[in-house]
Amino acid sequence: MGTAADELEQGSPKNASEADIRETFRQQQARALELRRSTLDERSEKIRRLRDAVLARREKLQRAGAADYRKPSVEVDLTEIFPILTEVKHTIKHLRKWARPRKVRATLPLFGTRSEIRYEPKGVSLIISPWNYPVNLTFCPLVSALAAGCTAILKPSEMTPNLSRVMVEIVRETFDEREVAIFEGDARVASTLLDLPFDHIFFTGSPAVGRIVMAAAARHLSSVTLELGGKSPTIVDRSAKIGKAARNVVWGKFTNNGQTCIAHDLLYVEASVKDAFVAEAIRALHEVYGATTEEQKRSPDYCRIVNNRHFERIARLLDDARKRGARTLVGGDTDAGENFIAPTLLEGVDPDAGIMQEEIFGPILPVIAFDDLDTVIADINSRPKPLALYIYGKDSERIERILRETSAGGTCINHSMVHYMHNNLPFGGVNNSGIGASHGIYGFREFSHARAILRDRFSASSQLYPPYSDKVRKQVNVALRLFRK
Repeated sequence: MGTAADELEQGSPKNASEADIRETFRQQQARALELRRSTLDERSEKIRRLRDAVLARREKLQRAGAADYRKPSVEVDLTEIFPILTEVKHTIKHLRKWARPRKVRATLPLFGTRSEIRYEPKGVSLIISPWNYPVNLTFCPLVSALAAGCTAILKPSEMTPNLSRVMVEIVRETFDEREVAIFEGDARVASTLLDLPFDHIFFTGSPAVGRIVMAAAARHLSSVTLELGGKSPTIVDRSAKIGKAARNVVWGKFTNNGQTCIAHDLLYVEASVKDAFVAEAIRALHEVYGATTEEQKRSPDYCRIVNNRHFERIARLLDDARKRGARTLVGGDTDAGENFIAPTLLEGVDPDAGIMQEEIFGPILPVIAFDDLDTVIADINSRPKPLALYIYGKDSERIERILRETSAGGTCINHSMVHYMHNNLPFGGVNNSGIGASHGIYGFREFSHARAILRDRFSASSQLYPPYSDKVRKQVNVALRLFRK
């Protein structure tokens, strides 16, 4: 019996042609105008078709994830398919409420008018997705775009070609390409797409590429949603339940081999509980993935780095940290032949080491002991604002202080990453870690324009038209006095 890789077509996807991309964009521009008249039932039906197509290919997606980077089938279910199902169910349930025109009370100067806000589709949208959770991070934004009544062109990552091929199959068998199209290829395809005047661009990826996307969008004044990343810090307070915190950090950090934008990237542990925390974390690592390198390599639950280029980048960060004096608490072994890096905890890492500056996006976690919370808060605030910040502890005053004195896209207390799954919460970054938000009503609004509508009934504004007589001047003076306080 062949391996998962043998069962699927190998090789990188070919670049889509520029002519095909431009023609599809032109067709979607025309179709977007027609979709302004689409009903909510029609939109919901498209979303259901997407859900059904994904579920019909569950096993195929599992095999593709294994072929691309040995992603465990359960992780494909939990991190790729399940988020799509929850997004679909939540959206269909609430779409009518989200899209309903919202009446707005008149302010005193506009007494005699009636106003409302209507949500209309922005139009032709572009969704550029990454390789770490390619299915989830392509189709969840698509659900929001369909809910808003937009057309969409999808550009998945070329780094997970097997998962990409399954997504192409799903899209092309489910949708008219005038409404939803998908193009594979490398950065040249992305560049061709970014040269087009999309009405909205939804990008998930690194801050460096996010700047390129934002600059391209600026040429056409396209609106953007940027889901980026950064070095998400974690604080373990002395009041934390150490065993629970350690197990949760191990899960949050090493799921998908650390290739998660909201994974723990810097771990600050209060010095008085640091040794106990490390011991519990090592115990959890050994229980989950195995106590030796060979056991970890054989573990069916331990993913791999996506390709050799990313493996070499992370291995260089590890080597640099060690050369600068970092000590390995657990792990540290690598195998380039398998793109394998053992789950690794480091301590004593030089603050100037690359691993302390760059987003790691791999299974290595620096552990930093602290005595003074002030120094931790200052260090966090000296860095770009992260996509996530995690706090473990029971001291409510210290927790509130951290929340009050730091900034992050989102925060979990005594848990990690699960805020991404909460459809009633906005998911997004702040500044360097992102612009805008996704999921639920927040995703719907990203792909919608909130149109202000005002109807005049019997307002007195006409009495202030020129010529500016003494009567008009007196009315203006009265208005100024009324609103002075």
